[in-house]
Amino acid sequence: MSENHTDPATVLLAFLAGAVAGAAVALLTAPQSGRETRDRLKGLAREAASGARRATPRLGDAYTRAARAARRAFSEALDAGAADGTPPARPAGH
Repeated sequence: MSENHTDPATVLLAFLAGAVAGAAVALLTAPQSGRETRDRLKGLAREAASGARRATPRLGDAYTRAARAARRAFSEALDAGAADGTPPARPAGH
């Protein structure tokens, strides 16, 4: 079996894109004039773009912290296994 490694930033961007698409459909089916709908869509697009610009650096920082924590936990697990004489686990299929 293959492992699925999905980048958290990709998941967040996909979620945001879905939310924007859902909002657009809701606005387009709402009973209001075309001008009002276009104005609301423009406002939502500006807000989404602004939110994405603010979220991107924070996502990178969170990803870096999580990767460091995972490396640290892995090293600690290896050290603990070496200290008690437990042999390292072999990867599946090897």
